[in-house]
Formats: sequence, structure tokens, C-alpha cells
Amino acid sequence: MEALARHAKELFGIHLTGSQVVALMTYERELLAWNRKYNLTAIRDVEGIRTKHFLDSFSCVLAWGATPPERLIDVGTGAGFPGIPLKIIYPSLRLTLVDSVGKKVKFCHHIVEKLKLENVTVIKARAEEIGQTEEHRERYDWAVARAVARMRVLAEYLLPLVRVGGVALAQKGESGPAEVHAAERAIQVLGGHVRHLVPVTLPGVVEERYLIVIDKIAATPPAYPRRPGVPARRPL
Repeated sequence: MEALARHAKELFGIHLTGSQVVALMTYERELLAWNRKYNLTAIRDVEGIRTKHFLDSFSCVLAWGATPPERLIDVGTGAGFPGIPLKIIYPSLRLTLVDSVGKKVKFCHHIVEKLKLENVTVIKARAEEIGQTEEHRERYDWAVARAVARMRVLAEYLLPLVRVGGVALAQKGESGPAEVHAAERAIQVLGGHVRHLVPVTLPGVVEERYLIVIDKIAATPPAYPRRPGVPARRPL
């Protein structure tokens, strides 16, 4: 964990406290144990978890700088990434985790309870469903997703959830720039505008990574998001 703390500080300016390190160790231990039974993530080794889950989650701070969101929704969170590591470093964050897979939602409930995290809501649902509910539509400062869908599809998942003046954030690999180019029309239709792409470097990871930062500049038309499955079948 010393290397993780050092990289968090050097790469992202994050100073992990002792209690935060303990929370991350507990998270890591529980993830390894659950992975043996439930196959939650493809990453099963300690170094992989610390770099490709924890540090990758922390990289989101490069998008918002010194002003973290007050209310964040993590769409397609899987085993809680990036939402739960961000909650650990920002205890006041009001966090909503969304996934459609029961075993992953069950693990998120477990780890939230295990770590005694407050103001965290875990929802089993499709993004298309909650994006059409009054409780969640255009209610969040930031919406984030990692490894969920192509940008043309992901824009329809995220932007309906973000208030005007808020931000959608997509964590992408080396295909990020090409995906953004292909998604420009979809982003515009949904009320977004690409602010910039932030390159991310992780220790020992060769693949280029990017944060796609999209400002919400206009309300999303009521027709979006479309019914579950339609955005993936017929991207904008």
C-alpha cells in the first residue's frame, strides 16, 4: 500500500490518510474473496487491483481539480469503480452507484456496509431506466462511467442524469479520441459539449488512457434516454 499512496500523491495530488489506506485494504480483501466465488472483475491480483482499479478510479480528480462534485452518479459501477474509491477519499460526497447485474449490486451493498460509508445509494437498474425518472434525471453534478459502452451509447446513458451546468465523465482507453469524434453529433443532441480529453498515465500500464470531459450546456430532450437496449442497438 505504500506504493499506492506514493503514486496517488505523485500522479493525482491525493494524500491518503491512515484510515483511508485501511479502508482500501479492506475493500481489496473483500473484492479478492468475493471474486473467487462470484467473478466480479477480470482483475484478480493485488497489483492489478491497486493500479487498474484504485489508481484508475483516483484519476477522475484530474477532471475536476480542486473542486470535487457534491453529488456523483457512477453508471455501470460493477464492483464499485470508480465510485467507492472516490467516496473513500471524499467522505462528504453524495454517491449513487448503478448497475444492472445482481451479484455486483450485492457486493456494492456489502462493501458500503463493511466500510460504513454514509450517503451512498446502490441501485439495481439500467441507465436508460433511471434516466427517465424524476428522482434521478438531471439531478447530478457529475455522472461517471468506466468501461461501460462506446461513447455514442455512453453519452445517452450519462447526459440525461446530469443537471445543466454539470459534467459527464467517461474513462476511456486508447480508442477514446476516435470514439469522441464519432460521438460529436450524439453529444450535441443530448445537450452536451466536449470540453477536453485528459490523458492519464498509470504505473506499469502501457495502454493510453483518457478522461473524456463533457459539459452539460442544455437540457436533454425528453425522448432520451430511449428504452433499455435501444441506445446500444441504434446509437445516435
